[in-house]
Amino acid sequence: MKTFSLLAATALAAAFAPSALAQQAAPLSPQDLVTLHRLGGTAISADGALAAYIQTTTDPVSYKRTPSLWVKPTAKGEARRIDVGGSVSDPAFGPDGALYFLSDRKVGENEKTQVWKVDPASGVLTQVTGFATDVSGFELSPDGKRIAVWGDIARTCPTFGCESDGNTALPGPGTGRLYTDGAGFVRHWDAWETPGNYSRVFAFDLSADGKVTSSGVALDGPIGTLTGDSPVKPFGGGEDVAWSADSKSVFFVARQADRNEPTSTNLDVWQSKLDGGAPVNLTAGNKATDNTPAPSPDGKWLAYAAMARPGYEADRLVVNLINLQSGERRELTGAWDRSVASLVWTPDSKALIATAEDVLDTPAFRIDPMSGTVTRLVLNPKREGHIAAVVPLKDGRLAYTRDSLDAPAELYIGKPGKAGIRLTDIATTTLAARATVVTQRFSFRGADGDTVWGQITKPAWVNGKMPSVLFVHGGPQGSYNDSWSNRWNPRVWASQGYAIVSVDFHGSTGYGQNFTDGINREWGGKPLEDLQKGFAAAIALDSQIDGDNACAAGASYGGYMMNWIAGTWPDRFKCLVQHDGVFDARAMAYETEELWFDEWEHGGHPYYEAPEEFEKWNPVNHVAKWKTPMLVITGEKDFRIPYTQGLAAFTALQRRGIPSELLVFPDENHWVLKAKNSLQWHQTSFNWLARWLKK
Repeated sequence: MKTFSLLAATALAAAFAPSALAQQAAPLSPQDLVTLHRLGGTAISADGALAAYIQTTTDPVSYKRTPSLWVKPTAKGEARRIDVGGSVSDPAFGPDGALYFLSDRKVGENEKTQVWKVDPASGVLTQVTGFATDVSGFELSPDGKRIAVWGDIARTCPTFGCESDGNTALPGPGTGRLYTDGAGFVRHWDAWETPGNYSRVFAFDLSADGKVTSSGVALDGPIGTLTGDSPVKPFGGGEDVAWSADSKSVFFVARQADRNEPTSTNLDVWQSKLDGGAPVNLTAGNKATDNTPAPSPDGKWLAYAAMARPGYEADRLVVNLINLQSGERRELTGAWDRSVASLVWTPDSKALIATAEDVLDTPAFRIDPMSGTVTRLVLNPKREGHIAAVVPLKDGRLAYTRDSLDAPAELYIGKPGKAGIRLTDIATTTLAARATVVTQRFSFRGADGDTVWGQITKPAWVNGKMPSVLFVHGGPQGSYNDSWSNRWNPRVWASQGYAIVSVDFHGSTGYGQNFTDGINREWGGKPLEDLQKGFAAAIALDSQIDGDNACAAGASYGGYMMNWIAGTWPDRFKCLVQHDGVFDARAMAYETEELWFDEWEHGGHPYYEAPEEFEKWNPVNHVAKWKTPMLVITGEKDFRIPYTQGLAAFTALQRRGIPSELLVFPDENHWVLKAKNSLQWHQTSFNWLARWLKK
C-alpha cells in the first residue's frame, strides 16, 4: 500500500517548522494507530487481589489480530500471559477465584467457541461447555454453581443448539430468501436476518469441577411466550443479563420480535425463575426502553435504566428501582439531567456506581439509592477523560478503564479523589515515543444563545499557521468527547500537521436532555449554525488555525452534514470527506432498517405521512449548488445508511464535474473495522486532504 499520505503530511508539518520538527519524536501515523495494542475485556477477582484482561496485538505486516489473556496482581507483581491455545475473550472470575473466558480452542473436531476456565495459579485449563453451537457470551451466578450462556439458537429448539437453525426464509429449491408478511427486520446493522433464529439465553447447573451438567433452561420460556433477541442485537452484551443475588433467577433484556420491531424501542427487563415457565415482564408498563438490570448484592433491589418516550433511542436513561420484596417502584435519578451509560452496585449495597457523559468527559458517579443524590467521582484529578468498565471492590476501591484523546484504554485501580494506579501498559509506553499533540476545550454561544462546547487538537511541534479540519461527529446524539477512537481519531489526524476542530452541536450528549433534543426536526438547522459559529470561535481563539485553508470531514450524521454543507455552505471549505452519510432523505426513509431512528428524527412520522419534514433538510435538493471537492466513503455491508446513498452522492459529484473520489469497502459495515481497511481508509483520507490543503 502507498505511504504517500504520511510522507506528505510530515513534509507539510516540516515546512512550517523544520528545526522544531527535527527535535521531535515521530508523529503518530496510521500504521501506528492500526497496530497499537488494544485492551479488551477486563475482570477483577472477588478479593480484589488479581486482575485479568485481554490484550489484542496486530501483526505489522500481515495485520492479523491476536487476542491473549493476561493476569496481574493488583498490588505488586508482573503481568503474566496464560496460554489458551485459541482465541480468547470475556474474562470473568468465579467466586472461588477461577478465571472463566470464551475461546475457540480446538478439542477433537470441535472448534466452536465455548466457555473455559483456568486456575490462574497453575494454568490448568478446564472446558466448561461443549455445545454443538457457538457460545456468544456468559454470566456466572453469584454462588458459582450456575452459568447463563447465550448464542443464536432456533426459537423452536428446547436446548442450546439443534441441527436446524430454524430459518424459515429458505423454502427452496433455489437460493432465494423469502420473508413473509410481518417478518419485522429483514436485515439489521450488517447482516440479513434469519427468521426463526434469535439470540437466546439458557441457564445451566455447574458441577463441582465447574462443568455444565444439566440440560439447561431457556429463559424465554415455552414457544408462544417471548420471542426476541437477548442480549438485544446488534450491540447488546453482558449488561443485558444479570443473576439475582440468590442465584435462583435471571434478569434479562429483550424486545418482542414481530412486524413492529423495526419501529419499536420497547426493550423490557424480564425475569426468569428458571422453572421452565414463561418469564415475567417487569417493565411492561413502559413502552419505551428499559435496560441495564442491576440487582443489589443484598437481594433487596433491582436497579435499571429507563427512557420515557417510545420510539426515541436517545432519550434520557433514568435510574429506577424495584423493591424485589414488596414490588414497590420508584424513579431514582429523575432530577439529574444526565443519561446513565452503565450501572453497578457497591458490594455492601449502599450505593450505585454509574457512568454518564458530562460536558466532554465520561466520569463515574455515586448514586444514593435512598435519596437519589448523585455525586461525581474524581478518578483522575488532572483530566477525567472517559471512564468505563467500573468494578467496585469491598475495600472501597474502584477498578476501571480510562482512555482519552491522547491514549487508548488502560486498566486502573484506586480510590475516588486521587489518580488511580495503572495496572496495564497496553499502549502507554509505545505512545510515549510519539510526538505529542495538545488539546484545548472552548465554549461559545451557539444556536438559541445556548452554550456549546468544542475542542481543538493540534500538533505540539508546529509553529505558525497550520491547515485545519472541522470534524463533525455521528449519532447524531453523540459527542467528540475526551475519549480515544480507533476510527475517527483526532490525535492521528492532528499528527499529520492539521489543527482539528470538533464542535458538540445541538443534538450532542452530555449537556442535558433538552440540548440533545435540540436536533429533532432540525438536522440542517441548529447543528449547522453551531458548526459555523464554533469553527469561527476556534479560529478567533487560536491564531495558529488557518481558517482559509480548511476541509471538513464526518461520518454517519457527520457524513450527512458533509452533503448538507456542500449545498448550503458551499464556499467555506477546500474539500470534504463524507463517510456513510445520508444523501437522499426519501430513499433513506425506505432503505434503513431501524425505522424508529429516522422517523423520530423527522417528527415521528413515516415519510409518506409527512414528506415535508424529510425534504426540509434533504441534501439532494441542493445538489445544484454543490461545488466543493468531496471524497465519498461507504461500506457495502452498511444497512444503517445503505451504500447506495454514497453511490448517489458520487454520481451527483461526477455529473456536476466536481473533483471527487469514491472508496467502497465490500466487507465493512457502518464502520471500518478491519486492520488493512482502516489503514487504507486513513491513507486515502490523508491523500485527499494533502491534495487540497498543501501550500
